[in-house]
Amino acid sequence: MLDANLKAQLKSYLERVTQPIEIVASLDDGAKSEEMLALLQDVTSLTTLITLKTDGDDARKPSFSINRPGADISLRFAGIPMGHEFTSLVLALLQVGGHPSKASVEVIEQIRALKGDFSFETYFSLSCQNCPDVVQALNLMAVLNPNIRHVAIDGALFQAEVDERQIMAVPSVYLNGVNFGQGRMGLEEILAKLDTSGIEKAAEKISAKDAFDVLVVGGGPAGSAAAIYAARKGIRTGVAAERFGGQVLDTMSIENFISVQETEGPKLASALEAHVRQYDVDIMNLQRASSLIPAKNAGDLHEIRFESGASLKSKTVILATGARWREMGVPGEQEYKAKGVCFCPHCDGPLFKGKRVAVIGGGNSGVEAAIDLAGIVSHVTLLEFDSKLRADAVLQRKLYSLPNVDVITSALTSEVKGDGQKVTGLAYKDRDSGEFKTLDLEGIFVQIGLLPNTDWLKGTVELTPRGEIIVDARGETSLPGVFAAGDVTTVPYKQIVIAVGEGAKASLSAFDHLIRTSAPA
Repeated sequence: MLDANLKAQLKSYLERVTQPIEIVASLDDGAKSEEMLALLQDVTSLTTLITLKTDGDDARKPSFSINRPGADISLRFAGIPMGHEFTSLVLALLQVGGHPSKASVEVIEQIRALKGDFSFETYFSLSCQNCPDVVQALNLMAVLNPNIRHVAIDGALFQAEVDERQIMAVPSVYLNGVNFGQGRMGLEEILAKLDTSGIEKAAEKISAKDAFDVLVVGGGPAGSAAAIYAARKGIRTGVAAERFGGQVLDTMSIENFISVQETEGPKLASALEAHVRQYDVDIMNLQRASSLIPAKNAGDLHEIRFESGASLKSKTVILATGARWREMGVPGEQEYKAKGVCFCPHCDGPLFKGKRVAVIGGGNSGVEAAIDLAGIVSHVTLLEFDSKLRADAVLQRKLYSLPNVDVITSALTSEVKGDGQKVTGLAYKDRDSGEFKTLDLEGIFVQIGLLPNTDWLKGTVELTPRGEIIVDARGETSLPGVFAAGDVTTVPYKQIVIAVGEGAKASLSAFDHLIRTSAPA
């Protein structure tokens, strides 16, 4: 099952295991059970501390549990954790085997202190780059607290469950049989949903912090670069982010970040955070900014307030809150989000195997999505508002070569149709004839660009009609001492490498501002 190179890597990791592990597999006569057995035999061949039993009687087959003899750990994989989930398997083995987690002492204690009965089920797809964060977080919680149970389920393998629960987006998490959440969630986010008192405590702790010299709002590539450049100047630096990594976390393949030939968004985001943590930077995660209170006079402090109730003050501020997927803004879109309306073809595409889907958008993202989906679904219809596609020529040639793809241009999407539970179709206007038409389908993938995350800044800094922060060549906004960088600004070409450079520039400008405003008369 595992090639020699992967076995060698896994063997080196398993050398960190200090306590015995018992794997119990529940199998049937199917081909997937044979694959799972081969994988587990490969794993157990690499260390004497892992034993394998094949007499499991779990209803989900194939599946396997990972436990420590004498311990009360309920952790199970229903499906074969390869692809993006192979790391989840490795971490589960290490943590059950006694290797300590990298989570902070405070977070670990918070998990252990949770009271109640928590039975989690996470539906994932092997091509989903957002799923491992959720699976790994809940696995760790199951290792640390006997009141917590977790099973990670491959939605493509257990299609009947997916259909019964009408799951059309991954990761989808259920707690005690009730929908708990969808989309990427880290350990701290899950804890915040379970232990609401922790949010108030964290907000009080943040509000009590001394003022910063530079406060970066946002933890994507621009925010990370800004924090590093500020910290290297030896000034008091803080980063407050809704989620560290930003939109990069939702990016599948990255092949144009100079000096890195190929990587994936979550890996790059992890590397960015690790780099920032090498410096004396105060990182405050899960903090969504709600308002900016500008300094009234020279020498006063700017204040950032957050939805959690926390607030921070700083001599200078760098706004790097990035952008989010643009929505269509048509009737039915909000109602059927995660019920057929999706934004990540890599994550959710496997759930639509053999079904009919539409892709909205004829740029590179839309055409790439259509090409990827064509290999999974029965039929793809791509709709583009313009009279022609805007994607690169090489992508268009590939798209038009696919037999199960139709392209409709001059199409204005007007409504998402559904039966109250899931998407059943899409209505659009033919802009040439003015005629309204409908498509019968089960999924809609929206790929129409980005919107800057600046709703909270309206009325404070100068914005364009599109909501982008207007910056000068130094990254300064309309407010003295407030700078901005990355996709949230008017700087053209929303690229990771550009955001990194703009973050560094804004940080150097903020430092220059501090020098000049603090110099004696």
